[in-house]
Amino acid sequence: MKPPPASQVSAQVAPIHDFARKLQHPDLRPQVLEYLSWRREVARTKLSGVCAPASPPLVPLSINLDLTTACNYACDHCIDWEALNQPARHDELALFDSLEYLAANGLRSVILLGGGEPTLHPAFSRVVRFLKELGLQVAVVTNGSRNEVIAAVADAFTSGDWVRLSLDAGTDELFRAMHKPRSADLTLTAILKSAGQIKSTNSELSLGFSFVMTWRGALRHDIQVLENLDEMAFAAQRAKSAGFDYISFKPFLTRAMEGAEVMSPDAALEAHEVLLTRIQAQLTRATALQDDAFRVVESTNLRVLIQNTWQEMTRQPAICHMQAFRQVLSPLGVFNCPAHRGVAKARIGEAHDWAPQDGVAKATSATSALLDSFDACHECAEVTCLYHGVNHLFERLIESGQDLETAFPEVAGRRDSFL
Repeated sequence: MKPPPASQVSAQVAPIHDFARKLQHPDLRPQVLEYLSWRREVARTKLSGVCAPASPPLVPLSINLDLTTACNYACDHCIDWEALNQPARHDELALFDSLEYLAANGLRSVILLGGGEPTLHPAFSRVVRFLKELGLQVAVVTNGSRNEVIAAVADAFTSGDWVRLSLDAGTDELFRAMHKPRSADLTLTAILKSAGQIKSTNSELSLGFSFVMTWRGALRHDIQVLENLDEMAFAAQRAKSAGFDYISFKPFLTRAMEGAEVMSPDAALEAHEVLLTRIQAQLTRATALQDDAFRVVESTNLRVLIQNTWQEMTRQPAICHMQAFRQVLSPLGVFNCPAHRGVAKARIGEAHDWAPQDGVAKATSATSALLDSFDACHECAEVTCLYHGVNHLFERLIESGQDLETAFPEVAGRRDSFL
């Protein structure tokens, strides 16, 4: 069967999650074509019973960089709760060596987030400036508690870089109840005001307000998560008034027993149709605020939740090809996907394994091995996977006899290498 064009992998994905199209950019596509050619040879040799060819350098094109597990909030809805405030620390020399090696061998973007609050790390500013000196695209996801730290380094960012604040509320009362910041001075009002320092320092930097939607019945283990759906439109209004470029809405995720991030709207205490009606009403009010300077972004997970097609994205192929292009570098180790951050079976290696040893990083061979040992069809069976479409596309391209240059054509445009 002829594979569909990459642009038709899924009509449901938000542009920011159209990874197939991103990977067709001239800066990223050569590494993808090399990978696909190798996987074709691996498949061929399995059928013929001969030794598989050695892998090409499997350096990710994009990483989540968790600088620390420390956090100054105690959010009940935090997906990384179990990984917070651990004793593990990066060896700074090994971290900088790893980043330099990765950038020299294919890395194109870094998102500073996950685990803890990145701005709490004493080397945050040095890391940002180092990444920009390496020519990488850089993004930051922060809880907003230390906006002055980001503002101090905002001059280093370039067009296409972004900072997103995880705020999830429209009022000070709900914000503090959901996030439980340690400081009494940390209110939503104060954070929105200080965020203006970031934008005024560098107008090229995209500034976003992240709103994780929670509903009655949502749980983190046995802890009841507070609902925030009725504040969606008000949060959008406040984001616009504060000078944010966009607000992004996404559904609450929890962790399955085996550690994967999963979406579970069936846990809501109200009927699914009622829940969707409430969400849609808030979205309609929020989108009415859009203009040339402000956008309302519906995440892919939200789109498939509204369309009630989210379970389609849990049907994964056996091999997750995207783990060769997108990984997590954390003080706890290197992991194959943000959805499995901190999960032992998804662990590629130690935190320093991307630092070169005798000129070669240990994580290269470990990535190759995990491609065949990590059964995504089983391990990700409950995950509403953002990489679902591109993984299935790559499966079809590998299995087909079609010329890869033709089947996966180059698509020019502004480079967005965040995966």
